[in-house]
Amino acid sequence: MKRTVIAAALAGLLALSACSSSGGKKADEQATKALSGSGGPRLKIAMVTHSAQGDAFWDIVQKGAQSASAKDNVQFLYAADPDGGKQAQLVQSYIDQHVDGIIVTLAKPDALKDVVAKAVAAKIPVVTINSGAEESAKFGALAHFGQDESIAGQAAGEQLNKAGIKKAVCLIHEQGNVGLEARCAGAKKTFSGQMQNLFVQGANMPQVKSAVTAKLQADKGIDGILALNAQIALTAVDAAKGAGSKAKVATFDMNKDLVSAIKDGRIQFAVDQQPYLQGYEAVDELWLYKRNGDILGGGQPVLTGPAIVDKSNADAVAPYADRGTR
Repeated sequence: MKRTVIAAALAGLLALSACSSSGGKKADEQATKALSGSGGPRLKIAMVTHSAQGDAFWDIVQKGAQSASAKDNVQFLYAADPDGGKQAQLVQSYIDQHVDGIIVTLAKPDALKDVVAKAVAAKIPVVTINSGAEESAKFGALAHFGQDESIAGQAAGEQLNKAGIKKAVCLIHEQGNVGLEARCAGAKKTFSGQMQNLFVQGANMPQVKSAVTAKLQADKGIDGILALNAQIALTAVDAAKGAGSKAKVATFDMNKDLVSAIKDGRIQFAVDQQPYLQGYEAVDELWLYKRNGDILGGGQPVLTGPAIVDKSNADAVAPYADRGTR
């Protein structure tokens, strides 16, 4: 009799264990599905930047965003306008479309403040990238992905010193862009020589070349040029050659051609903010927030740079630049 009772008890425990195991496994599978790209309805995420037409930097940002979107089963939308007011209108259009999340740059924060507030009020989570780290949290964004432009500028200034440059110009290719202004200001802090800003029209390369050429011809003492964009930097190299100047050129940001120019000595170095990461992490953050309530950075900007690329490591970076992700 006693053996019968014990056997029955053991059978009951085994049955309960099996039920518990089955239930736990099912719950785990449900959680995994919910946190996979296929779990739940497909999200629609929009990115609105201040990019000018033809700016290859933003192609890299988009590649990162598209890669994360493919992984997360997200429908990715993109629009851009360098005019702050028009950029705000584009953000409003996505609010009206009731997208699930918005990624935006704050190069001209005053123009975007109100529309970002409208997105937040509409319960659309916002993430900022590239520009506007100081304003991001104040405007209600969940997170910011980019480099600290002042720190990046300081790193550039130190590199200019190492290159032996004594008198430099910093080329600002978009007036009113707070990020570009911070780069030049940061460089001035650590650069031991003289530096002045020169405004050029970033969307017009012939104008950039003529402006830089004229500046170098007017001031033969300039021995360094700090560009804030890869295309501007390569144009500055041509301008220096045309002006008969031996000014050394350095820059922020990269592309395939720029890495080649670093390797052959036409460009001294590049300050890389890893734009692919900015696009990728921004999409991933919005997906994680919608799926699991996650917020990266703990209220602080998530830094994607600066990273210095020069002759010492250009070969290692070149394969990624060739495929358009660095």
